[in-house]
Amino acid sequence: MVSLSLLGSTGSIGVQTLDVVRAEPGYWDVVALGAGRSVDQLVAQAREFHPQMVVVGDPERVAEVQEALPGVTVASGPTALAEASAMGDVVVNGVVGFAGLPVTLAALDAGRRLALANKESLIAAGPVVQRARQTPGAELLPVDSEHCAVHQCLRANDVFTAEAGMKRVHRIVLTASGGPFRGRTRSELADVTVEHALAHPTWSMGPKITVDSSTLMNKGLEVIEANELFGLGYDRIEVVIHPQSVVHSMVEYTDGATIAQLSLPDMRLCIGYAMAYPDRIATPFGRIDWAELRRLDFEPPDTESFPCLELAYAAGRMGETAPALLNAANEVAVQAFLDERIRWTAIPEILETVLGDHDGTEADSLEAVMEIDAKARTTAEQVVIRQSDRS
Repeated sequence: MVSLSLLGSTGSIGVQTLDVVRAEPGYWDVVALGAGRSVDQLVAQAREFHPQMVVVGDPERVAEVQEALPGVTVASGPTALAEASAMGDVVVNGVVGFAGLPVTLAALDAGRRLALANKESLIAAGPVVQRARQTPGAELLPVDSEHCAVHQCLRANDVFTAEAGMKRVHRIVLTASGGPFRGRTRSELADVTVEHALAHPTWSMGPKITVDSSTLMNKGLEVIEANELFGLGYDRIEVVIHPQSVVHSMVEYTDGATIAQLSLPDMRLCIGYAMAYPDRIATPFGRIDWAELRRLDFEPPDTESFPCLELAYAAGRMGETAPALLNAANEVAVQAFLDERIRWTAIPEILETVLGDHDGTEADSLEAVMEIDAKARTTAEQVVIRQSDRS
């Protein structure tokens, strides 16, 4: 059996990861689980999967969890996260936001395979993560459906092993569903509510990523992530709106051939791919009934109504700590929207203001990235307060 550490076990990715484990009995042995707030759910998961270690986000609840799980090591804090990340042959990072960075670095530094669902850590600290990827034995497999699709398209054409490698690739095309507001003009988006933004037409995700999908910031972050993962450059990474979410992304080669990965929307396919690589699991998550699939539509993104996508391209091209700045500001702005402190349309305004403060600080260390992250959050909160006062 392959040992598995799952951090962020009670979130959307974590719950679906355990679905994959259940579907493939005898494949994975869950040795560590970690969650932030949903302690009761975490205890229930531990009782089912019998990990050796459980990490709790709230240190004040460690004793409570320890009492509920006799014989299991229960801990809290960054050191505990790092220890849990080093336990499994495979580490699934399903932690939401910048908080997932310690898990990413601990897993790679320990030479483990990292199934990465936490795009923010790679985006915010790309140069730092790239150094950690050089650790002997370390391997990073993307869980995002788009990057998982690109990985499969590249793998199918021997890009990772052939001498020509990425020289064969002309461009990567990331697909986006368009979210719940596809087709609306900027003026029609003025009165968007939290309920509207969380009503995603095809994917079931957590609230933060669902709001990001509605603003197209999720796709913008994925553009930065694609550059970090595959190193192709921003001029050769494009986005196209595809509302059916069946074509998960495409790779166009230098001879004009385009290779795509298709399946029905189901994150468990991507999770299983990353966990089992280079094998494939036997459970057909996302299988298509070709007799029922009637059409596949594509259109360019509307960057006037959804400016977050262009802001992400701008931050990516600035490089260094600019993506960290953008990511931190976005986390603050999205939370403020979820708390109903700002309008949905204020999110890109806040990001543009904070990104304008980028001073070119290099992302040469984890400390530099964390300092920029903290600075950006403070600035973003100040802008949120100004926006709230105007409402």
